[in-house]
Amino acid sequence: MSNRTLLCISLTAATLVVANGTQAQTYHEPHQQYAYLGLGTGFSSLENDRDEVDNFIESGGRNFSIDDDDNVWKVFAGYQFNRYLAVEAFYADLGRVRLRGTDGASTDLESTAYGASVVGQLPVTHWFTPFAKIGAASWETEVRGNLGDAELNLQDNDGFDPVYGLGAQFNFNPVLIRAEYERYDLDSDYTIDTFTASVGFRF
Repeated sequence: MSNRTLLCISLTAATLVVANGTQAQTYHEPHQQYAYLGLGTGFSSLENDRDEVDNFIESGGRNFSIDDDDNVWKVFAGYQFNRYLAVEAFYADLGRVRLRGTDGASTDLESTAYGASVVGQLPVTHWFTPFAKIGAASWETEVRGNLGDAELNLQDNDGFDPVYGLGAQFNFNPVLIRAEYERYDLDSDYTIDTFTASVGFRF
């Protein structure tokens, strides 16, 4: 069973638990101001085509295929000022993208990022809150391996670029459960999409 299938099953199960739970008990509205910590995992997907990836690694050659199916994980800490606004700091391991040359050689691109986001929230009920976020991340991509051409000098990359996303949060005071999509714009030539499920705690 693939990682994506497992994540979809987990998110569906979490949603059903929340829906059933709301019928069995009344949830108390959490304090409007609080700090929180969380941990999440999921999978990543590369948005780019081969020409853009080639520009990013400055390889000078386009004869490779892309395997971008990998796991990701992240940690985050935030502070909610009121029902509608929060700020977060985060660190994310964005997984590995493997480039395979036509001769069987391969190159791995492994990316990490840390930064901060502003989170806008729209509480629909006491237990369900959709949200959107926008922020910036300092990122680094390590390039390991080769594409079968000894003259290629593949170099690591880093930068400071936007990150944004959408998601939904289920509130079980003091526990929170999230499902979210985020996009990391790592340079104009390299964009990573992540889909994660997270668990956190309010303080």
